Amino acid sequence: MPFTVAIVGRPNVGKSTLFNRLAGKRLALVDDQPGLTRDRRDVETEIGTCAVTLVDTAGLESGSEGLTTRMREQTEAAVEQADLILFLIDARAGVIGADKSFAELVRNSGKPVVLAANKSEGRAAEAGFYEAFELGLGEPLAISAEHGIGIGEVSDAIEQACQENENNAAGEDNAAEDEGPHALRIAIVGRPNVGKSTLVNALLGEERMITGPEAGITRDAIASEVEWAGRPLRVFDTAGLRRKVRVEGKAEELSVRDTLKAIRFAEVVILLLDAEQPFEKQDLQIASLIAQEGRALVIAVNKWDLVVERDKRRNELREACQRLLPQVKGVALVPASAVSGRGLDKVMNAVLAADELWNRRIPTHALNQWLAAATDAHPPPAASGRRVRLRYMTQANARPPTFVVFCSQPKALPDSYSRYLVNGLRESFDLPGVPIRLNMRKGKNPYAKD
Repeated sequence: MPFTVAIVGRPNVGKSTLFNRLAGKRLALVDDQPGLTRDRRDVETEIGTCAVTLVDTAGLESGSEGLTTRMREQTEAAVEQADLILFLIDARAGVIGADKSFAELVRNSGKPVVLAANKSEGRAAEAGFYEAFELGLGEPLAISAEHGIGIGEVSDAIEQACQENENNAAGEDNAAEDEGPHALRIAIVGRPNVGKSTLVNALLGEERMITGPEAGITRDAIASEVEWAGRPLRVFDTAGLRRKVRVEGKAEELSVRDTLKAIRFAEVVILLLDAEQPFEKQDLQIASLIAQEGRALVIAVNKWDLVVERDKRRNELREACQRLLPQVKGVALVPASAVSGRGLDKVMNAVLAADELWNRRIPTHALNQWLAAATDAHPPPAASGRRVRLRYMTQANARPPTFVVFCSQPKALPDSYSRYLVNGLRESFDLPGVPIRLNMRKGKNPYAKD
């Protein structure tokens, strides 16, 4: 049976427009008039590599009789039969009582949910986007179904959920054989000729990738399956990334694009440095890109067998790493030799540890106890004579750890104070080297009872 995705939400949030956009054709009627869709409409299509049945539903409305009740029953039936719920809100209108009511219905279904804030084009939608965190359905995707903005992210989320569903189904069919964690996606990146393919070969225990002294041998991001300490891995060898001005020809441009895609779809990225030429400008730019993409990061220093004064060199590298990459403070820095295989076990242990940190969730009560202590120790600076109050904090998502702080004047809070909070989170909750996202939102504690 195809993977079924039900698009739900209150009337006039753009469900039918998104349905048409994902289906690739104009199937559902679309108009500014709310409540145009009444019956469930479905279509079979392909999203990425997955066969999907998309279901457009009537707008969820409160009501106890007549047509409204029958429309709601149809939508509830679609939720019950779906494998994934695509919950839509109107970012321009913000979260209203009906959104909260129906978000509770969706949560109670126990089904996986993708939350999308539609009509997010323009600054007027910014406040509504952050309000979406209040629904307790994870981090929202900012999209515009009408203008095609963010549709790729929605498709990626559907494809990932579909693949996870297939893996779970396969696990149920072969429980005795296939139980265990999913294959951890690892991308190995770096400048040309630092030894990425050699490292992959060392992991695989065979000459799977072509290697040599010439820079730029690898062009495609090649995936290989391997198991390490009982954990299945999917390792991507990638083309070397040079500075943009030095990229030559169409082939290298495509290689760079393939490498960037591998970073975006990886869970952990190993940045490989050359022990004799570490932390060059391009290395730092690659590390910054990985942090911006929110991937877990491990820095491996290759060609360690060529280093003479190793203790001195190790201390120099750690000091340089702390100074040059403050956004991933505490990141694992592991010396290794891809040629001899020495240090490989330490690199992979660091990879598994980074993945665990990347997936970590922190209880809300612990976060708010910490926030109270942090603001008492160092109160936020006043803005125009008015005190900025940080009222409440919650973790909106993991992969990477993403936090939302509800405060009185989010735009008045300086970046230096946000960095103070991020550094405090990293130290207090033991999150070394993990990109941390911190979003400030105006409002009261969304979970407090009125």
